[in-house]
Amino acid sequence: MEPRTSRPVPDRPDAREDGSAPSARGVIPAFDEELERSLGRGRRRRVGAIALTAVVFLLAAAAFAGIGAVVLHSELLGGVPSAHAGPTTAVPDDGGADGASRPRGKTEPSATPSRRTERGPYIPRRGTGEFTRPKGAKKTVGSGRLMRYMVEVEGGLGQDPAEFARTVDRILAHPRGWTARGKVAFRRVDRGPYDFVVRLASPGTVDKLCAAYGLDTEGEVNCAGGKEVVVNLRRWLLLNPYYQGRPDEYRALVINHEVGHRLGYGHATCPGKGRPAPVMQQQIFGLKGCVPNPWPYDRKGRFITGPAVP
Repeated sequence: MEPRTSRPVPDRPDAREDGSAPSARGVIPAFDEELERSLGRGRRRRVGAIALTAVVFLLAAAAFAGIGAVVLHSELLGGVPSAHAGPTTAVPDDGGADGASRPRGKTEPSATPSRRTERGPYIPRRGTGEFTRPKGAKKTVGSGRLMRYMVEVEGGLGQDPAEFARTVDRILAHPRGWTARGKVAFRRVDRGPYDFVVRLASPGTVDKLCAAYGLDTEGEVNCAGGKEVVVNLRRWLLLNPYYQGRPDEYRALVINHEVGHRLGYGHATCPGKGRPAPVMQQQIFGLKGCVPNPWPYDRKGRFITGPAVP
């Protein structure tokens, strides 16, 4: 069966965010200091870019003013300025005194290839707004209450919908996942009734989808509301500070945390220093002394939890 396309249809507001407190009425909770700093970096970068542009403009204006003065002086003397008449002020192409490089256009070649910085992953601000749904899987994993889910990927992201679906499948079928105790089973479908849908979307589309549940994601974080688990492409590729270099584990945390809410689990916090963080802990806000952990159960099949968070 060919992949299906669908348009997002907001469900009943019942929103939670990856790193936000649950809110049955769709009201976004206050971010804590850690996430505020993370989101604030985007604002500071925008202000810094504006200031840098102003400085470059002023330096360029000063350079042109100096050149104009030389030309005027030469014309008054009846001559033509020499190419070696003297030094002039110039704005460097690849960084100033601090060695920082200014961004280049995508098609502009570097004058010094050895200094070219490696490009990051492709993260468009907005995708097409339409989603592709891969063909469902025939296999049911786990036993107990059956949860049917769909997987969708927004167009224009450069991401393979079938590969993303397989990643979600692997996470939900993991021995330390939600099926470990035989209470729940999962099956991916592409039509008919479903219990939740996992969507991979661009930052701009995430903002739009999450706004329907009263969540302000600022192009930075994931969210969940109603039957939707909305995964931000930025977080999926760049991870969070506690999982750098561990993409598989971070992605498992995102899926398991939000699916945990769909299963009725609330937030928990760290049970003790050095112990694994519960998957239902808001780990993006800090580990509180625990160590990173993306799974609901440990290797002995014991549920990893801690004190409930009101």
